[in-house]
Amino acid sequence: MSVSLTVMTFNLHDDQAEDSPNSWEKRKDICISVITSYSPTILCTQQGVKTQLDYLQQCLPGYSQLGVSRRGSQDSLDEHCTIFYDKEKVELLEDGTFWLSESPSVPGSISWGAAVPCIATWAISFPTLIVNTAMDELSPRARRRSALLTWQHIASLPPSLPVLYCGGFNTQKESTTGRFLLGRSSEHGVVGDMRDTWPNAQVRKNVSLIHTYHDFKGISFQIL
Repeated sequence: MSVSLTVMTFNLHDDQAEDSPNSWEKRKDICISVITSYSPTILCTQQGVKTQLDYLQQCLPGYSQLGVSRRGSQDSLDEHCTIFYDKEKVELLEDGTFWLSESPSVPGSISWGAAVPCIATWAISFPTLIVNTAMDELSPRARRRSALLTWQHIASLPPSLPVLYCGGFNTQKESTTGRFLLGRSSEHGVVGDMRDTWPNAQVRKNVSLIHTYHDFKGISFQIL
């Protein structure tokens, strides 16, 4: 069966102070403009907080959203890995969130030297599994174990189910985490089996783009 999906993923990077050059107030209209210009079937966001998610929902009435805070369903203010989906095109069958820790069903749980709770939100919509995550920024071990945990979740599902794994991985393709996910190294005796969509894409919108991380230095950036 051939299924065509337009999927967009990006980091909302929380709602910074109003006087910040990167405040949500300065970014939100550009954000909506980009989303509506591509009209994705699935929109995965990371590090979004309630004010941002509410604004996206207000401006995108054709979408529904799913996901909980990394502190759990009782907390709506902390960061989310929210999945938005086109209500007319997507039939949601099942969804959930697990924590990237040794206790994946415990909200707010932290393991492996991670600085903050990290989560993966997932959804099954016929015939595709979407997984959306934000991995720890500081601990390579936490990222490796998070990738292993997520892969084990993916591998437990029917092998015929196509998977789209989106997120903020906070690592490079050739890191131990990236190599594990792409099936080039093992983690605790397990080898991943994912594919990098960029080199495998048949059509690219921006043929000159080779990295998603642009190393922007902010207002202190200088050319020496």
